[in-house]
Amino acid sequence: MLKLMNIKSLSIVSAAMAVMMAMPAEAQSQKGPRMIESRNNANATTWTTRETMTLDRFPGFKLRKLDPAADEYGGWTNISWEATGFFRTQKEGDRWWLVDPAGHPYIFKGLACFTTGGSDRQKQALKDKFGSKENWAAKDMDMLRSQGFNGLGAWSDTETVRNSDRPMPYTVIVSPMSKYRSVHIARYGGKYLQHGWQNYRFDLAMVFDPEFDEFVEKEVSKIAAYKDDPWLVGYFTDNEIPWVNDALDRHLTLLAHDEPAYLAVRKWFDERKGKDARVEDITPEDRLAFTAFYLETYLSKVTSVLRKYDPNHLYLGCRFNQWREELRNPAMFEVAGKYMDVISVNLYQRWTPVQEEITNFGKWSGKPFMVTEFYTKGEDSGLPNKTGAGWNVHTQEDRGWFYQNYVLALLESKCCVGWHWFRYMDNDPEDLNTDPSNRDSNKGIVRWNFEPYEVPLVQMKQLNDRTFRIIEYLDSAQNQYRRL
Repeated sequence: MLKLMNIKSLSIVSAAMAVMMAMPAEAQSQKGPRMIESRNNANATTWTTRETMTLDRFPGFKLRKLDPAADEYGGWTNISWEATGFFRTQKEGDRWWLVDPAGHPYIFKGLACFTTGGSDRQKQALKDKFGSKENWAAKDMDMLRSQGFNGLGAWSDTETVRNSDRPMPYTVIVSPMSKYRSVHIARYGGKYLQHGWQNYRFDLAMVFDPEFDEFVEKEVSKIAAYKDDPWLVGYFTDNEIPWVNDALDRHLTLLAHDEPAYLAVRKWFDERKGKDARVEDITPEDRLAFTAFYLETYLSKVTSVLRKYDPNHLYLGCRFNQWREELRNPAMFEVAGKYMDVISVNLYQRWTPVQEEITNFGKWSGKPFMVTEFYTKGEDSGLPNKTGAGWNVHTQEDRGWFYQNYVLALLESKCCVGWHWFRYMDNDPEDLNTDPSNRDSNKGIVRWNFEPYEVPLVQMKQLNDRTFRIIEYLDSAQNQYRRL
């Protein structure tokens, strides 16, 4: 068997064996979490020491026992539920699951941005290492499976993946609001006088514009090509739309009074408060009610078109992001639960996800959630690491321990059905055409030239290969570690 493995796979296996052999048999008897330092980015002067729970320190958990055998999709074959031929969700007791097309429980252990990059150096590296994009996809999907991953997140090369002889479960992202924003901004000479998060004017999504409806139909109709593919888990629409808590105030004070959005919001406000109501009369309850109406306007439009062109696959949401805004807004999660099959959250600013906070995602929505972006950057990578929302850590080993700590907390919540590390590959730091926030930082599990970061993959694999056993342990009476 070993002679059939490529050199890259052998090197990862060798690294894993070296770490495991170096770990004494009594390692799990050590008490307490690891202590790992992190800082916000390479410009930050302050390092913070953080408690980091890892599997070898996880009280009562038997590290040597691996997960049951997996089917072709990556679901566990020891349990069989209804097989529909597509991915779906199911709640058993108080825990949520994804169910794969064969009817087996599935937790989505994925990576975002499974692509080859676009710089000249990356094109040459692709040619040198793989010969073709098809060979790259086949070999590196095998590499990912060998490390316990079982799917691909947003912005992946879906066409190459789905046409492979052995694809992986994947997702598709369509961006009607983002593309509409790009057209809308052209009316202002290519930039807004007051632009906000993701370049939305005044941090407002233009859900009330009649022209947006045309964009939804145009962009979302493209998904019809995927509707019969069992390897597709589901769809995201847009990414990190700024659902600000004071959207009601902003609509009424910042927009011209002849704009469609102003007129729609003024109508809503008049009906709620009376025609004589002023902006000064807005209450916190009004803001909550409006954010629900605001989000529902968007979701009702995108989901009706999604279901029209593909009734078979999951709607995975619009990738909530802001801690001070939607992630603390129960009204928005309640609305999200009416339309989304799974709530998607890009969960930054937390070294360890806080149980009360992430449990609220499920409690407020009545649906499971996935974390669709998280990462750390190693300062031993040779990259500047000055940008990006993920933490900086000293070493690649620290990145792997962070992964274990973070995912263990997600699995405790019982509402989490998956996570997507951001991202598969570092950008080429010499490629100035990439998004500046992704250009200089070590986010990938492979370098810009497709060489794996072997050390963090050891710890990632250690957890990925035991995910079902971790869930089994967390849900058992023998669980000796409870943060709730």
